[in-house]
Amino acid sequence: MIIKNWSEDDRPREKLLNKGVSALSNAELLAIIIGSGSVDENAVDLAKKILAQADNNLAELGKTSIACLKQHKGVGEAKAVCITAAMELGRRRESSEITEKKQIKSSQDIFRLFHPLLSDLPHEEFWILFMNNSNRVIGTQRMSSGGLAEVMVDIRLLMKQAIERLATSIALCHNHPSGNPAPSEPDRLLTQRIKEGGNLLNILLKDHIILSGNQYYSFADEGVL
Repeated sequence: MIIKNWSEDDRPREKLLNKGVSALSNAELLAIIIGSGSVDENAVDLAKKILAQADNNLAELGKTSIACLKQHKGVGEAKAVCITAAMELGRRRESSEITEKKQIKSSQDIFRLFHPLLSDLPHEEFWILFMNNSNRVIGTQRMSSGGLAEVMVDIRLLMKQAIERLATSIALCHNHPSGNPAPSEPDRLLTQRIKEGGNLLNILLKDHIILSGNQYYSFADEGVL
């Protein structure tokens, strides 16, 4: 049935306006984003199919490529781009809420901060977290974006960024798209070199987190810093 023929209480847009955004299902929210369905199905039914392809999991939907989204009848490039943009906004909102005035007390705090940024990526990225004397977050910076298995990091540039932000300590984070968070030998060597560089400048390396999906490895927790 065409959505405009539904009762007003059931139409996603009117339902949001009348009952609030929390009253809508994931499919209804997605239907608002895509705007319309196809000749054969309305926007809500199309949204349900898109979600089903992602096992009805928004985290999996966030990993879905534009090309895969376009395989659904009724989803062209414009709708696929809208879905991808909405997923990215959700990730950035989660990251912003965690980062704001955040005090880092454990490896779990670092993991929660970077998980929205790195967990879905098909390639490696290397990030740095800047902190003040109270271990509160000053900011974050992506230092490198690489291939499937490694990234290159300029330690001099990394330390320059820390000095410019007047950071007294830093933490590192990068992802392993392979699904295995265990550090490689290059990971260990890079961590040691960054630690030594920081010691010369009185900038303490608090931790290095390797994130892979919902798992992570902490150099500090493992006692290898």
